[in-house]
Amino acid sequence: MEPTELLEIVGRDEDSNNQFKANFHNVDSLAAEMVAFSNSGGGRIFIGITNDGRITGLTRPDMGRLNQLVSNAASQSVRPPINPQTENVSLPDGLVMVVTIQKGISKPYMDNTGAIWVKSGSDKRRVTSREEIQRMYQNAGLIHGDEVPANGMTIGDLDMDYFRSFFKKQYGESLEEQNLPLNTILENMNLLKDGVLKVAGALLFARRQEFYLPAFCVKCVTYPGDDIHASEYRDSEDITGKLEEVFNRSLGFITRNLRHIQYDQNVNSPGRLEIPKITLEELLTNALVHRDYFVLAPVRIFIFNNRIEIISPGHLPNNLTIENIKKGNSNIRNPILTSFATKILPYRGLGNGIRRAIKEYSDIEFEDDQAGNAFRVIIRRSSDK
Repeated sequence: MEPTELLEIVGRDEDSNNQFKANFHNVDSLAAEMVAFSNSGGGRIFIGITNDGRITGLTRPDMGRLNQLVSNAASQSVRPPINPQTENVSLPDGLVMVVTIQKGISKPYMDNTGAIWVKSGSDKRRVTSREEIQRMYQNAGLIHGDEVPANGMTIGDLDMDYFRSFFKKQYGESLEEQNLPLNTILENMNLLKDGVLKVAGALLFARRQEFYLPAFCVKCVTYPGDDIHASEYRDSEDITGKLEEVFNRSLGFITRNLRHIQYDQNVNSPGRLEIPKITLEELLTNALVHRDYFVLAPVRIFIFNNRIEIISPGHLPNNLTIENIKKGNSNIRNPILTSFATKILPYRGLGNGIRRAIKEYSDIEFEDDQAGNAFRVIIRRSSDK
């Protein structure tokens, strides 16, 4: 780094990517700063500059001591270890050490006490919320929302007739022919642990999910006009139940609120949906199977005169982008639900659902709302009324 570039950064003051420190003598204090940068977007620590931007400078002996401190903190006090880079910049007032920490690929990072730190503006904060910690583990692929216990739901909450029918259809044998206890069968299917249904097991096969998992529903509203109205609507429905039922009823809500267009068909024919059914199926399946089940919020479907909006809790995971998913890239957020969705829903699990939806109907927009922690699909409707 050239001295002029360093001085320009100092002139702009601290931010989420650049932090000033007059000096470090405590390895734990330095480790906490490294953890915060690693868990966030990465950044640089400028040692030899005070918080108010005054350059105090360091001596040559300081540099040797600090390089050893940086090495010890990164290898022994940050878990998992990281590999920061150091650079010494000479200024008229003395030396400044620039410590560069890359955005971590093995989050969450912790200090020696097990504390997880993230950047908060130019400062840092300790992560204490269970939901935020869960989400960090989720992003690292260490835990999935469909694997956690379903709020105390047990085998007694299963819809046994539905489960028996599914099992027989998929595996060609009845439950009784397995000669195994039901809890063992459910554990082998990855739906039960320690006598408690996992979220996936409850969503797929349980009765009365709305009493135990009330947030995991679909709220549908059709509005007159092109905007949300405070009190006026044409149709609404709160949809709960097993995943298959939720899918079918949600699709039914959408299709009954769309127009059927004759095109070149006979006037007495029922006409075709203004938006192809396969497009609606793919986008709805995506919303139910790939939503973030750590976020206690419903999937929302809004139908306006000019568009349909399908809003899923949780923004795109990890490094996925809108351009990625348009090309067929995917990241499995809920592996248990994904594996069963291929047996219950019109879902192939190959990552091509978005591509297929766009191929059938191109006037679709996607919004990845990182701040609001939601993913929005906007399907434009024809202006014909």
